[in-house]
This record gives sequence, structure tokens and C-alpha cells, in this order.
Amino acid sequence: MSHSTRRSGGTLGRFTVSPLCLGGNVFGWTADLEESFEVLDAYTGSGGNFLDTADGYSAWVEGNEGGESETIIGDWLAARGRRDDVVLATKIGAHPRHRGLAPETMRAAVDESLRRLRTDRIDLLYTHFDDESVPVSEIIGTLDEFVRAGKVREIGASNISAERLSASLAASDEQGAARYVALQPHYNLVSREGYEGELAGVAERNSLAVVPYYALASGFLTGKYRPGRQVESARSGRAQGLAETEQGQRVLEALDAVAGAHGAEPATVALAWLAGRPGVVAPIASARTLAQLPALLAVGELELTESEEASLTEASGG
Repeated sequence: MSHSTRRSGGTLGRFTVSPLCLGGNVFGWTADLEESFEVLDAYTGSGGNFLDTADGYSAWVEGNEGGESETIIGDWLAARGRRDDVVLATKIGAHPRHRGLAPETMRAAVDESLRRLRTDRIDLLYTHFDDESVPVSEIIGTLDEFVRAGKVREIGASNISAERLSASLAASDEQGAARYVALQPHYNLVSREGYEGELAGVAERNSLAVVPYYALASGFLTGKYRPGRQVESARSGRAQGLAETEQGQRVLEALDAVAGAHGAEPATVALAWLAGRPGVVAPIASARTLAQLPALLAVGELELTESEEASLTEASGG
């Protein structure tokens, strides 16, 4: 009997989102404008409605300054007239010109994101990395200001400690201010310790929608990285390293077994495991090409049995 639910998507604040959140980190990095438009067309054409980007994507690429992904998404929304069809999420705090969460920095960052995205509102705004030099009451106060101004509809946090997340939620309640509805943690089948435990407890007690990033562990969980096999990719270093570990090999073996039983891709199985975890509304995964998209979208159809979920959980070391 299956217990992986929410296959039609999940609820995030006032929004209903599809079961796969399409990551925009590759747009303007490993996917050019044309490839990005093709992926966005195919994702929304198949019913997907949840896009994730950040103002810092992709400042790490030589010649880029940050904001490239938002610009491409904004150009696509304008070209296709699809703004009302998608739930648009972005993050502030990591753009080279607007680092951190001081109120003035946040205000400048949000206005620039709105300009690049060519929209009057951000559906879900995350703080990309917590900034412990700023009191949570100030961060929440500034986010609340954006919500009241109509620039932002819902707010979320990423890369934050359980302690600061709890304090932020308490600050919202004390101030009668906007409250985080979503948490974007680093969480996948081979990276569980940072999220499971204290942080997951805070998310669960506060009914936060969990939207994990690195859902495929930089491509490792697609199954294309194997011990001794080299893959040409901008992200291959980390994934290749995982393939050489004992844990990585156990996980690949378990993924292969479940994928074989369903005639599915390992990536689909890894996403389905994540989608079945408590509170997870939509894992984030990105596609550089059209060929990579079907395995990601198939998370909506794949239901794992309890014993399959258990075998994956055990293989990953939990």
C-alpha cells in the first residue's frame, strides 16, 4: 500500500503548487536563453506552475554579475504572457551588490528582482541565507513591509538554523506581521543530517511547506554518476565524489532496484522519496535540457510502497 501522497501538488500559503518545483539556477549558466525558454515552455506545458530562482543566480559564472536567471525568467514571462499561470519564487541576500539582510539591502534587492522579473509582485520571497548580524524582528519587519506594499505575497526562509527560524516565527506572531509559510532546506537522499531533527521539527510544528533544494544532489541521484565513470558536466565534481563513497554506492543500488521495479528513472525515484517525507510539498530540481525534464516531471505519477521507501531510507544511512 502506498503512502506517498500530495501527488497533485501541495499547498504553500495561499498557493497550490505542482509536485515538482522547477529550479532556475541553470538559466544563464549551463542553459542559454533558447534552452531556458524551451525548458520553461515544456515544464508549464505539462502543467507545472512553480518556478524557483534567486537574485544571486548565477554570479559565480565568469562574466556574470548575478540576476541572469531572474532576467531570463522575466523575459520568458513577458514573451509568453504567463505571469498569472505560475507561482514565482525568488530569494534575496546573496547578490554580490546586495549581500545580507539589513533592511536597506533587502529593499534594494527586492526592487531589482521585481525589475529583472518584469513583474509587480513576487509570489514567494525567501531570505536566501540567514544574516545573524540582523535581529530577526528587523528581518521580519522588512519582509512584512514588502507584503503590505503588495510587492510580495508570501515569505519563506532558506539556509537558517532551527533556533533562528523559531525566533522568526515568534517575532511574526508578536508583531502581527507576515509569517514564513515555507522553508527551503538542503535536503535529499544523501544529505539528511542538516534538515532531519531540530529543523524538521520546527517546520512540522509550524506547518511550513518544505521545498528542498539540491533534491538530486547536484545530479548524483540521476544515476549517471557511477564509480570510475567520468561525466562531463559543470557540476560533476561533487556528484562524482559521492559515487565513490560507500553511502553513495548503497543508495545507487537501492535506487536501481526501485527504478527497475517501476520502469522508472533513478531521478524520479529519488524525487518521489523526498516528496513522501513529512511536510515536503515540492522538491526543487533543474533541467538544463528538454531531455532531462521527463524524469523530473514523472515524480507526479510515481507512488512508492512503504517497503520501497524504507529500503531507500535505510540505504541512505537513516
